Amino acid sequence: MASQEIETLTAALSRLPGLGPRSARRAVLWLIKRRESALVQLVDALAAVREALVECRTCGNIDTTNPCGICADPRRDAGSLCVVEEVADLWALDRARLFNGRYHVLGGRLSALDGVRPEDLTIDQLLRRVEEGGIDEVVLAMNATLEGQTTAHYIAERLEGLAVRITQLAHGLPVGGELDYLDEGTLAQAIRARRPVA
Repeated sequence: MASQEIETLTAALSRLPGLGPRSARRAVLWLIKRRESALVQLVDALAAVREALVECRTCGNIDTTNPCGICADPRRDAGSLCVVEEVADLWALDRARLFNGRYHVLGGRLSALDGVRPEDLTIDQLLRRVEEGGIDEVVLAMNATLEGQTTAHYIAERLEGLAVRITQLAHGLPVGGELDYLDEGTLAQAIRARRPVA
């Protein structure tokens, strides 16, 4: 058995996404073997991030500056606003470098089952941003789940009447996907979203 401190570290790492108890134990052993190089760097990096992290008051992104690097970047298209459920969604979209606008993080999605109501999300802040002007398009980039689509529909209804174009990410067949491996919901969405070839 390892000491209480090592067991505590292992338990803490095992709570990270993708790491179970066995993977956490392997990571702890790897860090212990490299305590002068990897362990010290990891501890220093975690301490620095802990001290510097802030939530962007404009979009809800997590960064070390406020406003965040995306909101402060003058090269970004301020007229396009992409609405996402969580910070992880923002980071995934921005990492792809396909959207050059700005973002708005809701902080979740509507869910009657989990008790998440519109006032629990940053929908009112989103409406204020749009009402202030300067935004031509709102891209609803919710996950393709029942709750995500319910949230997108609710936001679209709330944005009706404002001078803004409302778009939504396309749903359907993934690139390289084979029809016989796809679920009925994905196939149904692909059929409904079909478009002319020419």
